[in-house]
Amino acid sequence: MSVQTEQGSPKLPELKVNVATPANPVVGRVVESRQVTRGGRKSASFVRHVSFDVSGTPLAGSFRAGQSFGVLPPGTDERGKPHKLRLYSLACPSTGDDGEGNVVATVCKRVIDEHWETHKLFLGVASNYICDLQPGDEALLTGPSGKRFVLPEDPSKHDYIFFATGTGIAPFRAMVMDLLQAKADSRIVLIMGSPYTTDLLYDDEFTKWASECSNFRYLTAISREYVPEAGASKIYVQERLKTNADELVPMLMNPRTLVYVCGIAGMEVGIIRLMADLLPEDVLSQYVTVKDGAGPIALIDRKEFGRQVRAGSRLFLEVY
Repeated sequence: MSVQTEQGSPKLPELKVNVATPANPVVGRVVESRQVTRGGRKSASFVRHVSFDVSGTPLAGSFRAGQSFGVLPPGTDERGKPHKLRLYSLACPSTGDDGEGNVVATVCKRVIDEHWETHKLFLGVASNYICDLQPGDEALLTGPSGKRFVLPEDPSKHDYIFFATGTGIAPFRAMVMDLLQAKADSRIVLIMGSPYTTDLLYDDEFTKWASECSNFRYLTAISREYVPEAGASKIYVQERLKTNADELVPMLMNPRTLVYVCGIAGMEVGIIRLMADLLPEDVLSQYVTVKDGAGPIALIDRKEFGRQVRAGSRLFLEVY
């Protein structure tokens, strides 16, 4: 069984969703928690890969790379009500971290901030709860969630360009692992953006896979630091479309290629604007549709972008 998202879209697999709900969550037992920033303790960010054993629950074997699962943090908010569910993208392949579909994983960044008006410390409720968990600890989980931000039913019919920033790398680690493990007949380009090289996530894994698999290309875009690699220094992810135009534009022109974008809201604006500069209108229209009367993409205000420009059949967005 498969679903067609809209005319001309790739066929997506039929997925299970919400087999575990907030009213009936499952218990996941932590089996691993490890830091995944390239710089380790040198990084200004604290980001961990956390895995949960869900064997024997409805969640086991029910998830697909690109989907999310929910975490119910313990305790209550300032109004005395239970903390609300938080969703986290799967960072493991569809077979799970264990290869059997029994271990789900995500990548979580601690939120440590300051209230603007009071100057008091603000700690993210769920992020710090997850990062504090130790192997053997238990947590209440829900899911899976999401139906569209997944690989097509037949992945080998397509090539892929993945754009990620921060923890938006999670679904792409999962998808790249799915594609490489299945030996899909696909070209895969992953473009990972971060402020500094120390903030790159899973960098050692992606570098290793790129050296071993001729169909997988791993590119970084470092926005606040000079790095010696040509084209990687002091740029944002979308600028890789220019520095690597000889490689990426022919891929974008090829009807096999699908583009996925995951990370902080607003990153899609720069990517789409550069695609509009590089692609003819008939090809661009397969990636995005523009509301009548909105005018050229380059002139659309960033605040209006989401209302005026929508993803087409070959573009998948997951920004937050």
